[in-house]
Amino acid sequence: MALQKIIPGETRIGWIGTGVMGSSMCGHLMAAGFSATVYNRTRAKAQMLLDKGARWADTPKAVAEASDVVFSIVGFPADVRSVILGPDGALAGAKKGTILVDMTTSEPSLAVEIAEAAKRVAVHSVDAPVSGGDVGAREARLSIMIGGDKQVVDALAPCWQAMGKTIVHQGGPGAGQHTKMVNQILIATNMIGVCEALLYGYRAGLDLNVVMQSVAPGAAGSWSLSNLGPRIIGGNFAPGFMVEHFVKDMGIALAESKRLGLSMPGLALAHQLYISLSARGHGRDGTHALELALASMAGMDWNKR
Repeated sequence: MALQKIIPGETRIGWIGTGVMGSSMCGHLMAAGFSATVYNRTRAKAQMLLDKGARWADTPKAVAEASDVVFSIVGFPADVRSVILGPDGALAGAKKGTILVDMTTSEPSLAVEIAEAAKRVAVHSVDAPVSGGDVGAREARLSIMIGGDKQVVDALAPCWQAMGKTIVHQGGPGAGQHTKMVNQILIATNMIGVCEALLYGYRAGLDLNVVMQSVAPGAAGSWSLSNLGPRIIGGNFAPGFMVEHFVKDMGIALAESKRLGLSMPGLALAHQLYISLSARGHGRDGTHALELALASMAGMDWNKR
């Protein structure tokens, strides 16, 4: 398949999904000089991009018809299937040589299915989930984990560089999604540790902000502790990454683990704790809201300390 050169000011991008992260990511591409056509189920969530000069499309198919490279970052695998493979999806509107880039955290098997369907109609497909949350998206320092043909991945360099700092090609179709599962497994049990440690510190009568000065820079430190610990201490559980999406990710990782013949007891525990948190009405809070469920198990309301 012919491979186009990606040039800011010439290459037309499409963007599907303008939520917490997608809006910032598309905004960085526009700031780098790319013209954009956007679609979101709720048009109001795309208004910031429209105000910056993006064009609106009524369907993902219409986005692809107006674009050379189409990015998507939506909620769940079913959404990915709809916006890419559905009758009004991006693939239906893509011309030969178009590049589809799905940045949703989704199923590796779906990434392979999309790549195969795209190849049949001379369209390129890349899976490129990200890590870094809302802050990483806003500051253009995401970690981007990429699966797909290396030549296509390399051609997209100007786009990757506008959105992220750590950009790694992991292998063929689905490899980006498998790498994101590794990422989510690492975060799942780490978040339990962060929340339990802060709960312990509080119950022991310590000033948690002072505690952070000792533990965050050392061997116990982590991105979650340094970035989400202060939010937990301050009672700010607004989402950088939503609980309901994390539950989805862990479910994918558990299903893949089963397929691979792996027992994952730590991941399974985290999954159950987060399901409990969601059942308590916190599905659209940030993942660090796990503190609320653990505090409740200890007979305490974290927000009424």
